[in-house]
Amino acid sequence: MSKNLKILIVDDHQLIIDGIISSLKEIGDYEISSTTNCDAAFAKLKQEPFDILFTDLSFDNDTVSAKLNGGEDLIKAIQKEEIPVKIGVITAHSEINRIFNVIQNLKPLAYLLKTKCGATELNFAIQKMMSNDFYYTHEVHQKMIRRASINIQMDEVAIQILKELPNQSKISNLEGIIKKEDGTILKLRSIESKLANLRIDLNAVNNTDLILKAKELGIID
Repeated sequence: MSKNLKILIVDDHQLIIDGIISSLKEIGDYEISSTTNCDAAFAKLKQEPFDILFTDLSFDNDTVSAKLNGGEDLIKAIQKEEIPVKIGVITAHSEINRIFNVIQNLKPLAYLLKTKCGATELNFAIQKMMSNDFYYTHEVHQKMIRRASINIQMDEVAIQILKELPNQSKISNLEGIIKKEDGTILKLRSIESKLANLRIDLNAVNNTDLILKAKELGIID
């Protein structure tokens, strides 16, 4: 790239920062700054312009006096202040629901996993980000596709069943509780058929596993 990009890295572990800086030096002559807490990062961004911000999500060194408790708070503050910086996430969080919520709600241009964050991955991410395009680590991209496909399959009846199932000792107890969109009661055979399809969709071995998978995916609380 012709422009000497200014990049700010935010992570509470200096070794992680050093590793990212080392990888960045392999791919470009960037002007790199770093900090280990979100309040300091936000202050830097308000004081001087940066092209790209890479931030972790969780910070172990947050204190009760911290105004911004983690990367998500930092991103929200940046967006609220409309600070013109392109935002990427570099984190160890690979849980599908965490990924989905961060990408859906905060819309970072990049979501990279620390285990995959080498020079090649960073180079791809920066190229995409500077073109106002999105770049997700392959594992993240695959999880987003799966989460989106599950969302499409989740109708109101499925959500009712998944929410109510943990409260009942027997599946037969769901008859009379689960209703169709028109308000009519769903028969037991239809409930059992729906459960069987849900186990297939979520790759669950039994109904207990089904509930765990649904919670992991953020389908139910």
